[in-house]
Amino acid sequence: MARQPSETGSAEESDAPLEELEIEDEDDLGDDLEEAEAAERSAASDALWTDVRIQPIEIALQAGVGFTLRAYRLSTDLREPELGDREDDFLPTGRDLTEDEELDEHELPEMDEDELTRQALAAAAEADGSTDTTDGKAADPDKPALTTPEPAAETTAGATGEDKAAQTASESSADETDAEEADAEEEEEAAEPEEVPVFLSEGGKLLIFRSAEGLVEYIRGEHDHELRQLDTWNELRQRVEPEDVVPLDEDRYELDLVVENLRAGHDAVDPELIIQAGEVSRDIGYALRLQSVINSLAPGSPLDDLDEGLRDVETGGFRSFFARRRVRKIEAQTTAALGWRTVIGKISAVVDWRD
Repeated sequence: MARQPSETGSAEESDAPLEELEIEDEDDLGDDLEEAEAAERSAASDALWTDVRIQPIEIALQAGVGFTLRAYRLSTDLREPELGDREDDFLPTGRDLTEDEELDEHELPEMDEDELTRQALAAAAEADGSTDTTDGKAADPDKPALTTPEPAAETTAGATGEDKAAQTASESSADETDAEEADAEEEEEAAEPEEVPVFLSEGGKLLIFRSAEGLVEYIRGEHDHELRQLDTWNELRQRVEPEDVVPLDEDRYELDLVVENLRAGHDAVDPELIIQAGEVSRDIGYALRLQSVINSLAPGSPLDDLDEGLRDVETGGFRSFFARRRVRKIEAQTTAALGWRTVIGKISAVVDWRD
């Protein structure tokens, strides 16, 4: 007796292995879950964040994923951040190694140029002070000793001394004038306002909330934090709801993946991941006065060179060919990975996780 087709399909369809059908169903379910997790922001939420000129951002670190707030304002409109009793930030010149870890020459962090200059000057001064000197200059054993001048030359020497004194006074006056002009230029440059970042931070700590509800509860409370100085803060307190805490795609930062991505090698580097990490890290470094983070990502640093190269790669075209070559010269698996580990470690150290 021939088998009759099932009501839901042909005989061939009904004979499909159950495992295959389950896999297909699981894939579809996974796609649905991903779409559900990627919540879209409503028009009302967009209007709220646009009106208050503050944005929610999402940051992923090794300790977890959470939300915080960031705004951009003119530097003249913001006060100096209160860092509380936070320890002074510094750029380490070395690191501790585990017993089974060897330090590669490429992993040596670069010392700050100012520190190198200071050490060089100190070494030179020490060397000068340890030698036998005459009038502040090292004595030359091969050079004959100077004879004592005759008393007859006293008048001429006195005139020469007066000329030298006048010349010294003139030079001192010129130096003071140059110093005053330099100070005036610095003050003029400092007076020019620029747009700078400010985060939801308190006492030198970056506040990150594991839930939207926790963030909104904090916003509605009475707390002394850096965003409280903004003229739109009270409006945000009155209008915000948990469903409004939906960061835009460009405001989601996966710092927990940066080091792992760099260690995978040049071919595996994700330009967008590294570029976005650089953007938020620079903002946090400036807003919370993390000098080591600022130095590590400053123009001319290895991490900044990598960032610039990856931006050119993202741009595409003929220019990206040379950018790829430049990026390959940067030791992504050692220098860049170590540098980023230091940056992320410094940021993680000033994060205050809240529920």
